[in-house]
Order: sequence, then structure tokens, then C-alpha cells
Amino acid sequence: MTKELSSNKSIGLVLSGGGVRGMAHIGLIKAMQEFGIEAKSVTGSSVGALVGALYANGNSIEDMLHFFKTTPLFNYQFLTIAKAGFMDTDKYIRFFKAYFPEDSFESLQKELHIVATNIQDGNAEFFSTGELIRPLLASAALPPVFSPIEVKGQLYVDGGIMNNFPAEPLYEKCTYIIGSNVSIVSKLDKKDLKNTYQLTGRVTGLMIYAASKTKLKSCDLLFESPDLEHIGMLDRKAIEKAYTIGYEHACRQFEILSKT
Repeated sequence: MTKELSSNKSIGLVLSGGGVRGMAHIGLIKAMQEFGIEAKSVTGSSVGALVGALYANGNSIEDMLHFFKTTPLFNYQFLTIAKAGFMDTDKYIRFFKAYFPEDSFESLQKELHIVATNIQDGNAEFFSTGELIRPLLASAALPPVFSPIEVKGQLYVDGGIMNNFPAEPLYEKCTYIIGSNVSIVSKLDKKDLKNTYQLTGRVTGLMIYAASKTKLKSCDLLFESPDLEHIGMLDRKAIEKAYTIGYEHACRQFEILSKT
């Protein structure tokens, strides 16, 4: 089966949102490379958009991990009182320009579609042409931590709010869709629902998962590791751990496929 995949020139890759858990996407891409599998088109939301852009840009696995390890998530110099949100998302543009100097979708090596939420009209919108960095930042700008990003006169925030698993652009152009969902929802014990924070997180997770459920089932191959649920979405210390979980989970799945 992996031989058939490696010769397939029309593979689409969908990368969900999920914060630091999204490092598992990089692990999957590493496994894909080792098994000779390459996606033609990529779609992503939030952290999935960032990983997808780096993959579409031709960056190495080491470059991808370096990007997330060195780009500051919180920096007191980025605090703002002039905008909605605690961090001024525009301050991150210079970090992105080091990786995407041409700042355009057209400069990428693969077709990329990313989704962001128009906070003014309440719609999820896809971006795939023109300016790259601002839509990328918008797709990952989780409120209220990060301020909205203005693109063409409209304000945008995290794509995962409206579309956390943006498979739609691939349905008409790809014959095989690989999905990576790091917004895991598994069974919890009572002890994991003892306070308001835990309850709110669980409800939010269930809402996001419910909105993605049909699209997850539409994938020809889906990667979801339950081990990721124990990693905090903003826990930067777990970058390597999430990456390793994603890599090992994908390798096991590809090994099984190679025997079919």
C-alpha cells in the first residue's frame, strides 16, 4: 500500500489546529518522507497552517522544529493595550519573513490553502494566492491571547474557531487525502473534570471535534494519536514530545499499510 501511495501524484494533506500538539504534524511529515510519500496539495488551520506553509515551502524537518522553538509565543515587548488581545500579532511578522522572504503563496513549492476566521462577518475564509504572511498569522491568532490581523481591510483570527479541519479545497483535486488531527477528544475520567478550566476546555474540544467529524471520516488515511491529549496546547516544553508522538504513530501506521 505504501508503494501505491509513494507513486500517487495527487495526494492531499490536511493539518488541523491544536497548538503545540501540532508538532505531531511535523512528525507525520518526517514519516511520510521516510516512506517516500509526498503531498501535492496542503491545507491547514491555525498551527496546521503554519506547519503546512513550512512543508509547502520546502523547509526541512529541522527547520520546522527550529521555527517553533525559536519564535517566541509570549514576549513582554509584544504586549499591547492599543489592540484587542494581549499580544500584538503584527510584531511576529519579522520572524515569518526570515522563512518566507517572498511573502507569497505563489513562491511556495506546493499548493497551499489556509483558513482564517473573519471576526467581523463571522465566516471562515480560505487563502491560497497573493500575500502569505498576514493570512498565516491570522490563521493562528487565537483570541484573546493574540490580536486580530487585518487583511484587505478585514479583521481575522484563528481559523480553528470556524474550521479546524479544512479538507474542503482538496475534495475536487486530490485522489487520496491524508488527514492529521491533533485536536483529540477521548474519554475522560471524573477527576479530569473537577474545575471550570477543565470543563471549559472539554466543552470547547467537543464543539470543535463535532464540527470536524464528518470531514475526518472522509479521509482515506487519518492520523490521530490519543497520547497527544495529555499535552497542553501552549506547552512549549512539549514540542519534541509531540513531534515524537506524531512520528512514531505515523511510522506504525505506514508499517501496517506496507504489509497490506
